[in-house]
Amino acid sequence: MKHFIIIISIIISLPTAMHGQSGAGLRVATYNLRMDTKADSLNAWTYRRDNVKALVLFHEFDIIGTQEGFLHQLRDICELPQYAYCGAGRDDGKEAGEHSAIIYRKDRLEIRLSGNFWLSETPDRPGKGWDATCCNRICSWAKFADKASGAEFYVFNVHFDHQGVTARRESGKLMVEKIREIAGDAPVICTGDFNSTPETEQIRALSDFLRDARTASSTPPYGPIGTFNRRFANPIGERIDYIFVSRQFSVAKYVTLTDNDGRYYPSDHLPVSAVVTLN
Repeated sequence: MKHFIIIISIIISLPTAMHGQSGAGLRVATYNLRMDTKADSLNAWTYRRDNVKALVLFHEFDIIGTQEGFLHQLRDICELPQYAYCGAGRDDGKEAGEHSAIIYRKDRLEIRLSGNFWLSETPDRPGKGWDATCCNRICSWAKFADKASGAEFYVFNVHFDHQGVTARRESGKLMVEKIREIAGDAPVICTGDFNSTPETEQIRALSDFLRDARTASSTPPYGPIGTFNRRFANPIGERIDYIFVSRQFSVAKYVTLTDNDGRYYPSDHLPVSAVVTLN
């Protein structure tokens, strides 16, 4: 009986132990959380928060590029003890306004460097870019190390403007420029809500520079092509959320998740996820 209990204990502990093994695939996601606004009534963050946390916990993401999250939303998710985040508010480079924060598993990954830049003609300081009229747009990035293997890679997470056509086009060029400047030849993952469909100039620029995880997946993509459902329960619309990877990564799986409570999605975007391995 004693030996039986020991064997069961070992089996139960295996998933946790294997999760951080060197060479194990990284579960990467991009997820526009939908900002917290009272205008959403029963779809406000207060009523969605637990569903988002349950989704994150169940799928055991290692890295989540988030968009639209205010500080309190990020703190709510990081009540899950496995997770921490990095990133700054787009309004002041500190805590004010929406974030394009990167949430990550603390038991597997550690941050070596991190920073932010804005999608504008002056990327080193908060501000609107080109023909954007609504708000500042920010990209947050981090250099991670896998605790088990010591392997290092960069993650860039961004939210393109939803109104400015020029802003989106120029933001695509800026992303390529800044990734080259910051990461050099190192492995790169880029996540985001790009507010752009695949045929646009900005997505083509990023797809030429990095690889679209959907098309790079070694197994057929699963789930709907579209990623935006507009108001939590409507039919799924355009594909505007992406995961890009540099050629040092292989992509085993890609999925657009449709988790919901039977009536509503936890956000007006669907989370996109890929399993990637550093070659």
